[in-house]
Amino acid sequence: MSTGERRRPIVIRRKKVVHRRHGGSWKIALADFMTALMALFLVMWILSGASPEQREGVAEYFRTPLVTAITGGSGSAQTSNVIPGGGPDPVHSEGERARIDMRAQTRPSEVQRNFFTDLQRRIESALQEDPELRHLRSQLRFDMTREGLRIQLLDTDQRPMFDVGSDRVAPYMRNLLRTIAPLLNELENDLSIGGHTDSMPFAGGYRGYSNWELSSDRANASRRELVAGGFDSAKLLRVSGFADRVPLPHLDPQDPANRRIELLLLLPDVSEQIRSPSLINGPDMPPPVGRLGASVDPAPVEAIRQSLREALGSDAGGSEN
Repeated sequence: MSTGERRRPIVIRRKKVVHRRHGGSWKIALADFMTALMALFLVMWILSGASPEQREGVAEYFRTPLVTAITGGSGSAQTSNVIPGGGPDPVHSEGERARIDMRAQTRPSEVQRNFFTDLQRRIESALQEDPELRHLRSQLRFDMTREGLRIQLLDTDQRPMFDVGSDRVAPYMRNLLRTIAPLLNELENDLSIGGHTDSMPFAGGYRGYSNWELSSDRANASRRELVAGGFDSAKLLRVSGFADRVPLPHLDPQDPANRRIELLLLLPDVSEQIRSPSLINGPDMPPPVGRLGASVDPAPVEAIRQSLREALGSDAGGSEN
């Protein structure tokens, strides 16, 4: 290398590795996950040893928002819990508890379920023994509701229960109702009869004779056949017509099965609520307020009258008329 050449410096570049500490955030997340997992297994362990009534109570507890919506309450909307209605409401705890207790009272007990199941078996056995009614078993549905045992008599195009657009009972329907009548007397439960129609309207719409009158007339015709078959009329508590407003779920509104008669054996608590509406509102509830004849607190009105008297009296030299 010549002396005149300039030597270039040798540069060595090394990558600097920075070691960052992750901290303890992952530990907190893991601890939260393990705590939630432990709580889940703890709840599962407790429920595994709970009775069916206790499990139903837990399920009812978490269904509180739906119950509140049905009963017209507002506690679920005002609660500060993450799950509305899932815990005590500091403002409406007493009202919510009363509603839950009332709903729990209208749930069939195990003894009542056994009575209803035995009645269902007896009705099915009576139909099976009668050759003329044996083929009608497919038109009967039994299910347990919060109000009691519901027996639905469904209509079909092949075997209509009534004449078209009329409350005239078909002969087989008459025999069916008169066969069921004495079996209904075996239980002390009150009876509610409901009539339903399909959505096929009358020519005059709802201005004249409509599905409302037809459903009520058919329910009353069924009542007459039950009484003629030996049913105790003193146990009849309600006869209603629902027109086409309550169709069967998952069916077309014009399906013939919507033309049906419901026989509902009411639970004692439900019968008591129907007879005594004050049990629903409560003894301390104020009277209902309507657009006409609204209830008014007389104290503020009397105070305004007294102020007017004083004002008029001072202007008229103390005279009061």
